[in-house]
Amino acid sequence: MILYFYIMTPERREKLQTVLSKRQNDITVVLENVFDPHNISAVMRTCDAVGVQEVYVLNTKIPRHKKWGAKSSSSAAKWLTVYQFENAAECFSELRKKYAKILTTHLSSDAVNLYQIDLTRSVALIFGNEHSGVSEEIRNLADGNFIIPQSGIIRSLNISVACAVTLYEAYRQKALAGHYSKTKLNGEVLKDLMDKWGYEEENNK
Repeated sequence: MILYFYIMTPERREKLQTVLSKRQNDITVVLENVFDPHNISAVMRTCDAVGVQEVYVLNTKIPRHKKWGAKSSSSAAKWLTVYQFENAAECFSELRKKYAKILTTHLSSDAVNLYQIDLTRSVALIFGNEHSGVSEEIRNLADGNFIIPQSGIIRSLNISVACAVTLYEAYRQKALAGHYSKTKLNGEVLKDLMDKWGYEEENNK
């Protein structure tokens, strides 16, 4: 356990508690072999905006990322819990412990329309790299595929855009279901995040 030492004003504590009370423990994003750290950081910024706390970065074909594009993320990574994996089986083992279903973004004959998915249920959403999308290995490990409906000639979106569209549909569904009106993180996780966030705010004023 890391010990953080700082002085937190009542106003700052209330602000952090309000944000933490809306964090969601039943949805996560997995990024497979995404090359551009700015794309990763843009995804992180969206995750923070909709209350996704955990992000998984899986690099099986590219070197482990040492940093993200801080400018495009507005330093969103420091408010998230980020896990990096270099082994797909290990990553999926951890995902299976926390999330009931794992879905990939992939254009296939069995892919489900994003707007037909119940995103109020526990789910991990996998987005592939900028060039080839989600790999066959990962698709075989997942529970299914989904697509974002489009009407244009180009049948793909930038990964950060695709993630934002998907997460805001999840936000819409979860808000209607009342998921943001109750605290979903357990007490120990809340305390640890409060300590970490308080320290981050104090040292970045």
